Amino acid sequence: MAGGKGKMSGAVLNSAEDTGLEVIDLHNDSSFAERRLHVRDVATQIEGMHRLARAFVSNPDTILQELVNAAVDLCGADSAGISMEREDRTDENFYHWVATAGEYSGFLNATLPRYPSACGICLERGQPQIFRVTQRFFDLMGVDAPTVTDGLLLPWQVDETRGTIWIMAHGRTEAFDADDCRMMQVLANFAAMGVRQQRQQKILMEQASAAAAAAMANDLAHKINNPLQSLTNVVYLAAEAKSGGDAKALALDLSEHIQRLSLLVGKLLALPSGAGRSDSSLP
Repeated sequence: MAGGKGKMSGAVLNSAEDTGLEVIDLHNDSSFAERRLHVRDVATQIEGMHRLARAFVSNPDTILQELVNAAVDLCGADSAGISMEREDRTDENFYHWVATAGEYSGFLNATLPRYPSACGICLERGQPQIFRVTQRFFDLMGVDAPTVTDGLLLPWQVDETRGTIWIMAHGRTEAFDADDCRMMQVLANFAAMGVRQQRQQKILMEQASAAAAAAMANDLAHKINNPLQSLTNVVYLAAEAKSGGDAKALALDLSEHIQRLSLLVGKLLALPSGAGRSDSSLP
């Protein structure tokens, strides 16, 4: 790291030597599908979704940070972050870490080169990746940071802007499973939606259209509320059940509502990038 923690720019590497990065397509790793590592806390998952919805409505500037905070809490990660291709990117300063949490929180606003890059591999492949980072990589970057013994890396895209969202473990060799990947896919959709909403807000504010901005925020609040209310009801039933309820049934119900929320996010992302209109096809 040039200049210490918080700046992760390094010399561009042109050789094919070992970079200390291991990036594996998740769908090609049969051992990952066999992992069963967590007992899900329904209440924690619902609270995480509520927190994100509140950020979208009341303080959209914080949504990316809320996303990585939620990723740490919901997936039991040691670190989490969101990277984005810089608008003024060069080979030496290509990726910008726009949000970080956990042990890597001090690397907020770090920049990384185009190569070597786990993010670049993930974006090229266009689907979730398992990744690990050894000391070799940090030596090449001149960075003092914990190695990554297990990690999930997922791509997202808004118009021409691309990025990734990731979670890391810094000691456990099998920290995440398929449920974590599904949750991270929801968060990746939220990340793309958050970037788009921030851009829409900026456009509206530049046009001095406070009324349109308020209408967009109100529209988002109403459309996100329905699936969130369903999730809240699941938690309430779990809390009231004398016998503790059927955990499997609750998990399936929770999964269904999370998928609804993820689909809603996808529909919102499909709106024109400058739109503040309501779309009657949304639930």
